[in-house]
Amino acid sequence: MSLDAAGLRLHARLVGKRIEEGKVIPFLGAGANLCDRPVLAEWQPGPYLPSGGELARYLAGEYDYPGDDRGDLVRVAQYVDLVTGGEGALFEELRPLFTGTYEPNRLHRWLASLPARQRAGASPTRYQLIVTTNYDDVLERAFADAGEQVDVVYYSAEADEPGRFIHVSPDGDRRPVPKHNEYRGLDLEQRPVILKIHGAVDRREEADDTYVITEDHYIDYLAHGAVAKLMPAYLMARMRNSHFLFLGYAMRDWNLRVILHYIWSQQARRFGSWAIERDPDPIDEKFWQRHRVEILEARLEDWVDAMSRPRS
Repeated sequence: MSLDAAGLRLHARLVGKRIEEGKVIPFLGAGANLCDRPVLAEWQPGPYLPSGGELARYLAGEYDYPGDDRGDLVRVAQYVDLVTGGEGALFEELRPLFTGTYEPNRLHRWLASLPARQRAGASPTRYQLIVTTNYDDVLERAFADAGEQVDVVYYSAEADEPGRFIHVSPDGDRRPVPKHNEYRGLDLEQRPVILKIHGAVDRREEADDTYVITEDHYIDYLAHGAVAKLMPAYLMARMRNSHFLFLGYAMRDWNLRVILHYIWSQQARRFGSWAIERDPDPIDEKFWQRHRVEILEARLEDWVDAMSRPRS
C-alpha cells in the first residue's frame, strides 16, 4: 500500500502507540543503512556503509569474481573464502569497511530516542528489542550518543565453538550464553537489547570479529538445530508476543525467513506486522502477503519523520 502524508500520519498514530509500549520489534536489514544516504553512481569505501549488493560488487571487483551474479553477497563471499584459502582474508577485507567512522542516520537516532520517549509515557516501561542482520555498530553508537545504555547479543560463528550467542553488557563485559533457556542476564524492563543474528564486528579485538556471510557460514548457521532455539529464551518469548516491523529488509535473506517461520509457528496469537519498502520486489510482496505482513510503500526518511512527530 502506497502511503501519502495522511496515511503516514495515521500509521504513525496507530503503530507508534504499540512501539512506545515496547510491543513492536524492529527488524533492520542492510537497507536501513541507506536511510539519508545520497544516491551513489558506484559505492566505494568512504563515508557511507554499503548495501549487501554494493558490498558484493565491491568484493567481486577486488577478487575478480568470474560469475554474472556479482550482486549476490553470499556467493561472492564464498568465492573469496575459497580462492584465498579460508575466511581470514575475507574477514580482514570486511573489518575496515565495518569499523569506519559512520554517522548514525535518522532511523538509528529515532530508535535510540525511544527509551526516553518510553520513560515519559504513561505505560510501564518496556524497552525495545531490536533485531538486525547488520554487522556494523552504528546503531550502538546512536544509543551511546543519546546517553542510553543497551545490551548487545550477537551470534558467534567462531570455528572452534560455533552456534552460540554472546552477550555484551553496557560496561563492555562479554559472556557466552551457555544455556539459552536458563540465561538471566537480560532485562527489557531495565534497558533495550540489540540482537545481531548474523554476527558483529568487534572494534576492540579483530580476532573476535564474527560474520555469517558465506554459503558455508549459512549452512553451519542453520545446521546447529534451529538457530532461534539457541537465542536466549527470554528474547524469544518477547518475539512470540510482539508485532514485527521490517525496515530496510528484503525477503531474499532466506535464513532469517527460517527464523521467522519458527517464531510465527510459536505464536499463540497472531500479531500484525509491517514492512516499510519504497519499491517492494514482487517476490517480497508475495512473501509478505502470505504471512499477513502489511507492506507500506514509503521512503524510510519519510516514515521516520512521521514516527518522530508527537502523537496527537
